[in-house]
Amino acid sequence: MNRERMAIGMGPIHACSYLPGREARFGYVSPDQPLSPDIYGALMEQGFRRSGNLVYRPYCRGCSACLPVRLLVKDFHLTRGQRRVLKRNADVEIQASTARFDERQFQLYTRYLAVRHPTDTPVSRDEYWSFLGSSWAETRFVEFRTDAELLGVAVVDYVPGAMSAVYTFFDPGASARSPGSLAILWQISEARRLGLNWLYLGYWIGGCRKMNYKAKFRPLEALLGNRWRRFEMDEPALP
Repeated sequence: MNRERMAIGMGPIHACSYLPGREARFGYVSPDQPLSPDIYGALMEQGFRRSGNLVYRPYCRGCSACLPVRLLVKDFHLTRGQRRVLKRNADVEIQASTARFDERQFQLYTRYLAVRHPTDTPVSRDEYWSFLGSSWAETRFVEFRTDAELLGVAVVDYVPGAMSAVYTFFDPGASARSPGSLAILWQISEARRLGLNWLYLGYWIGGCRKMNYKAKFRPLEALLGNRWRRFEMDEPALP
């Protein structure tokens, strides 16, 4: 796909959510552009991500700290810590279903936000679905359960040759189970089962603690310039 032929609209400049004291700006694929899993897969190869139906990537003046990263599935090996996570969650049942609104999942999402990302304004059902759902993506909502208890949900997109980790939310009271890591380990296993090459993990931002969990999953490739190459997260952060 030639990105130059695709209309990109620039959003407003705003305070960066990840690096204090910096400004951020996103470019968005035009809403008039027809999208599909095939097209989105090509856009992810160019560093784009989706939020609902909107496809975006950072266009920040004087800053290139947000690096798109993806895991090379065939070369992944479990660490001792990850083996412990799997053992700790041996009683967890995992089920993937097509994307649809589910009230139980929404209530879990609101509890997760209240603890992990508290705000003064509760999220609405429409806001929740406009963030995670999509009319054109091939998306699965993956539930992690013990008996009748819903521990977590991973939202995953499927594109040719790859999967993309969209978002994961979980019961804050189940943090000792490492549900976020469990969700990524399932996605790696699923990608390997399907013979896919990559699991896209979004952006890596050096020096941002929120991104530290991604360092546990290797080997990673990062989009540096216009080329994907192996990347170690202890490399110096970009300016």
